[in-house]
Order: sequence, then structure tokens, then C-alpha cells
Amino acid sequence: MATSPFPRFPEWAEQALNGLKPPAWLVDEAQQRLVLFLNHVLMHEPQAQQRLLRQKGRRVQLRWRDLHFEVAFTPAGLLERQAPSEQADLVLSLNEPSPFELVKTVMQGQRPPVRIEGDVQLAAEVNWLVDHVRWDPEEDLARLIGDAPAHTLAQMAQRVMAGLKTFVAQRRDAAGAASEGATP
Repeated sequence: MATSPFPRFPEWAEQALNGLKPPAWLVDEAQQRLVLFLNHVLMHEPQAQQRLLRQKGRRVQLRWRDLHFEVAFTPAGLLERQAPSEQADLVLSLNEPSPFELVKTVMQGQRPPVRIEGDVQLAAEVNWLVDHVRWDPEEDLARLIGDAPAHTLAQMAQRVMAGLKTFVAQRRDAAGAASEGATP
């Protein structure tokens, strides 16, 4: 049975992260880049754009800890960043406060727990987007370097991701076995 030489490292890292708050300009820039990226992905999904056209002007706010991110749907079926407000039609609050647990949940292919407030029909549309819209990085990369090299790099990335998932699963299993063997 393998144990970590730093069993309390996740707790220490969590405490350190809890004390850090990114500067406002960094949050602003990251949110702007996220909207640009999401619009890029949506532009390759005409069905998603058609669905968003029906929601034009509606606002969705995502909350996690003390970070708020709000977008409105445009007449083009895309997203436009908004200043966080109390006027959102739908508020999605991530319930997992730990960034490590949040990443672990996503790496395991699961959705993090979310509290939903507001318009249920709009929530269903957002859920459809999450379920059906996917970014194809290989396609974007092929535009830059060609099909064959993009395909090779995409296969390598898939192997790396599979290795990371295996590593996370092994760590989770080892941590579970260690906690079962611990005496209270």
C-alpha cells in the first residue's frame, strides 16, 4: 500500500488557495477570453445558435465562491458578457467550494453539484448546450498546421488525458484504501 509522503498537502494547498484572490483585471480578462472561446465554439454549431436565438436578451449568471460570471444571449445566437447583476434570468451556483474537488469531479467525467435558481426552461436550454456542444480542437489545429499533424497531436493529447484520468483514479483508490485502513 503506497502512501503519500505529504498526506496533508491537499489541505495545505486548499488553505493557501482560499487566502488568494486573483486581481480584478485578471478575472475580467479571463472572462472576456472565455466568452470569445464559447462564441468560437458556438459558431461551429448552427443548431445551438438557433436554440440561443429563441433566448435572445435572456441572462445567465454562473457563481462559484466569490466569482460571478454573467452572459446574455445575443440576436446572433451567441454570448455577450454582462456585468454581474440581480437581473439574471437564471443563476447557476457551483456548490463545491474546493477547487481541487471541482477539478477532480470534472476529470472523472462527472458534473459538479449545481444549485439552479430562476427560469427552468432556460436551465433546460443551458443543459442541452452542455450536453450537445463540443469543441473540436483537432479541427481548429488542422486549420493552422494541416490535417495529419493535427490528428497526430490530437491522438497524443487523448493519450495524455487518459493517463491523467488513470492517475487520478489510482490516487482516489489509494486514498480510499488508506482511509479504510486508518484507525479512528
